[in-house]
Amino acid sequence: MPSKKNKKGLTKKKGNKIHHFKDKLQDDLLNLLKSVKKPLLLREIYHLLNLPKEKRPKVREVLKFLEAQNKVIKLKKRKYALPEQVSFLKGRLRVHPDGYGFVETEKERIFIPPRFIGKALDGDIVLVRIDRVSLKGPEGRIIEVVERKRKNLVGYLVKRKKAYFVEPEDPRIPFEIYIPKKRLNKAQVNHLVVAKIIQPTSEYGFPVGEIIKDLGDPLNLESHTWAVVYTYDLPHLWTEELMAELQKLPEEVILEDKKGRTDLTKIPFVTIDGENARDFDDAVCVQKTKKGYKLWVAIADVAHYVKKGSFLDQEAYLRGTSVYFPTMVIPMFHEKLSNHLCSLNPNVDRLAMIVEIDFSHDGEVANQKFYEGVIHSHARLTYTEVKKMVVDHDQETIEKYQDLYPMLDTAAELAFILREKRLKRGSLDFDLPEPEIIINIKGEVENIVKRERNLAHMLIEDFMIAANEAVASFLTQKGYPFLYRVHETPDINKLKQLSEIFLSYGIEVTFPEEVTPQFFQRLISQFSGKPYAYLFNHLLLRSLKQAKYTPENLGHFGLASTCYCHFTSPIRRYPDLVVHRTLKAALKRKKPVYKEEELEKMGKHLSEKERTAEEAEREVLKRFQCFFMKDKIGMTFNGIITGVTAFGFFVDLLEYMVSGVVRVVDLEDDFYVLDEKGIALIGQKTGKVFQIGQSVTVRVKEVDLRRFYINFVLA
Repeated sequence: MPSKKNKKGLTKKKGNKIHHFKDKLQDDLLNLLKSVKKPLLLREIYHLLNLPKEKRPKVREVLKFLEAQNKVIKLKKRKYALPEQVSFLKGRLRVHPDGYGFVETEKERIFIPPRFIGKALDGDIVLVRIDRVSLKGPEGRIIEVVERKRKNLVGYLVKRKKAYFVEPEDPRIPFEIYIPKKRLNKAQVNHLVVAKIIQPTSEYGFPVGEIIKDLGDPLNLESHTWAVVYTYDLPHLWTEELMAELQKLPEEVILEDKKGRTDLTKIPFVTIDGENARDFDDAVCVQKTKKGYKLWVAIADVAHYVKKGSFLDQEAYLRGTSVYFPTMVIPMFHEKLSNHLCSLNPNVDRLAMIVEIDFSHDGEVANQKFYEGVIHSHARLTYTEVKKMVVDHDQETIEKYQDLYPMLDTAAELAFILREKRLKRGSLDFDLPEPEIIINIKGEVENIVKRERNLAHMLIEDFMIAANEAVASFLTQKGYPFLYRVHETPDINKLKQLSEIFLSYGIEVTFPEEVTPQFFQRLISQFSGKPYAYLFNHLLLRSLKQAKYTPENLGHFGLASTCYCHFTSPIRRYPDLVVHRTLKAALKRKKPVYKEEELEKMGKHLSEKERTAEEAEREVLKRFQCFFMKDKIGMTFNGIITGVTAFGFFVDLLEYMVSGVVRVVDLEDDFYVLDEKGIALIGQKTGKVFQIGQSVTVRVKEVDLRRFYINFVLA
């Protein structure tokens, strides 16, 4: 940075003047908005602050910063105001298919009745005013749409007479889009398409749009995966600049990159993943020592190849995470990195960040080290193979990996000790089954089963948690700012709402003043082995707050950990890459890579990207469930009631990982109403009850492949 000498001969940087100007400008802007006591247009701000043209870009920059800090609210037509002046809260709107919605703000979740949603769409950033607060929480109305989040709308291209329209597949979008013939771009009628709105209204009263992508036949599963990609606006194309940058990277690890690293190529590292995994972030090895055990966790050194601010880095930050669908992956990094150069593939040298931990016989950490290394994975193992060896003692598999079996047996021994220790401190293990979609060679859904979770999965989980905690505590001790993975203490009021459900099953819960992980553990143990255990565990999980990324260490409630981060998956999660860069800087005693304010902003963005990815994955699951059930109309299944509303109750099938609804209109034997606790439907004449946790037998009545719902009736 250019500098100049002052009178005493000391160097004075120009950057200090710029920083001082920005600070002063922040104060001036906040004081101005306080003094006028009303929202101001941008041009009014220029005028009242008497700023020349060359300084106006700085005003916009500072306003953007203040807006991100929630110190200033941006209204329509480039108006700005202080939050207390407008009495509005800013948040993201989530609209339910039935028309009502919720605005999720930083502080609370505000219910919005259908009549007060106006022209706002699901996902929009809106300003909301709270009208009243009931026992169920705050209720309000949307005052203004601050930012339209939906760039594209996915729907079905239809032709009526000579005009073309797109019918949105999302029932939460209350209008169609008129497509002029010249804007069809060769899209076929009745296909799923992506439309962009180019004009707010037309002769038909609908917005005018243009087809930007024909996704194909709606009876094709892949069309629906791509529909979700566009609906959630998931970045999936690589830029020319990124591809050019990629070309400069080597195909394999070169000699020069190994210099200065610890050679661990003789250590028998292995990767353990699912059968279909293609990117291998982590490899492990365990050895017995005189004093206990030594664990090595090697994590792909993505930071060596992806420099901060590069095109590869910018694209990865934009994506935030890889998104996994049954038939495809939207990766965070190009496959040259994710599947080859960074992936810890077997029988090739790879660069890695190493966490080396010495444990005592009872699992206490005796010593830990962190360093850059070179490893050579000795095998690519699957969870199934490891289970066959260490649980089933399958001789054929043991013989296949006879050189590695003793190490894996020792690893299982250590993992058991670490898990017992972690559960003892209060770490929660809901052990909820996750769905796995089986696709046959024709590209059809063959089955939806419970994803297996065996000792091999737990082994890797325990070693990754140990590595994550070790890195987090090391960086905290060194005073380096980084992104923690935090999970805050749950809201006691949310938990108390569940007590009515528990009580209806004869389980009386006395809530402590302070909710602890140990209290949760005791609750979970009360349900263990009961038919409703799966449901109650699910309800408890939903009552917890969402985990997030932040530079502030708030602890991790679910793991009962006081200091935790994500370090072990830098190929598929950007926060891990942030931690890797920080660890490298700390080991070399360099200055911090990131500032607190920068990390605050990154944490919010990356937490949001993670939630978007989860929603997109759930949406694809819902669609695939419908395709799986479409030929099962009339068939009967056993299930459990998982939710109750005024219009019906939701049922999870026991045979398949599939959910559907029994509507009140299909309960023809009586008139059913929702009880005041919201946990049961009660027949007005018969007194018959359908409540959460109850077992039912249902028949598939209808499967809607346009709106993606499954209707059951009682068998």
